Amino acid sequence: MDASTSDDAAVYRLDGDRALVVTADFFTPIVDDPADFGRVAAANALSDIYAMGARPLLALNLVAFPRPLLGQGVLEAILSGGAEIARAAGVLILGGHSIEDAEPKYGLCVVGEVHPDRVVRNSTGRAGDALVLTKPIGTGAVATAVKAEAAPPDIVAAAVASMITLNRAAAEAMVRHGASACTDVTGFGLLGHLKEMAAGSGLAAVVHAGAVPLLPGARSMVEAGHVPGGTRRNLDDLAAHVRWGETNAATRTLLADAQTSGGLLVALPREAAERLVAELAAGGAGAETAAGAGGHEAGAPAIIGELREGVPGSIEVSS
Repeated sequence: MDASTSDDAAVYRLDGDRALVVTADFFTPIVDDPADFGRVAAANALSDIYAMGARPLLALNLVAFPRPLLGQGVLEAILSGGAEIARAAGVLILGGHSIEDAEPKYGLCVVGEVHPDRVVRNSTGRAGDALVLTKPIGTGAVATAVKAEAAPPDIVAAAVASMITLNRAAAEAMVRHGASACTDVTGFGLLGHLKEMAAGSGLAAVVHAGAVPLLPGARSMVEAGHVPGGTRRNLDDLAAHVRWGETNAATRTLLADAQTSGGLLVALPREAAERLVAELAAGGAGAETAAGAGGHEAGAPAIIGELREGVPGSIEVSS
């Protein structure tokens, strides 16, 4: 599989029954607690495998760390947090690589497996498919407020809980319900990743802004001016592709908010989408926490729009 449709991971077919799915992802800290940073980074890297409908098998740590901080327990806490998430996912971390750097960075290179005929791509949506979002958005705004020391503890805790939640059970459920296409929502924001899905599928999309679940406090953080640089770039990139309707500035910003370890954006027939949302909301196969317990974030999952015939990659936002 090539990179022409910006899929979430590379797929290498081994034979008629097996294909490897490979990804790598790492970034700088977005929360203050080092163990939470490790948890978030690991869940974020694993998400690319889940978005392809695959099962992660093993991973390698990717570490950049300042030498003066060695021996203070910070790196150990980051690696411990990442290992916790890997264990919850049933993934072995088999070493890795580290370099010295002035700013800490952490993530994983992950290898997974899928049957070649059951790969879920981001470019195979069908006209009439409903769009399901499995986690609320707003992590970028909250993380930016954290850096400014302006995020209340309860808002931070809700965002961290969402980011460390694995997409494993949601991915398994979307495969059972016949997903046409899927991508995970990360740095390009909800609308940026939807644009890629719609363009790759040769379709347009409609998003009902009022149906999109938000993290607690995300709107207030945006209204207070805590907007990541990546979100501003996303808005610029979307300008030629989105008709915003009567949405206000805060809503537009949130729909483009650069996410970390966001949920899955799944395209599937309407009736199947309704069954998927009901199953995830019931918690039987919903979002899965690091401890392995079922659960879901308030207001998520939800049907937030649909794919339709139209200019490929164009998006209409309604209130």
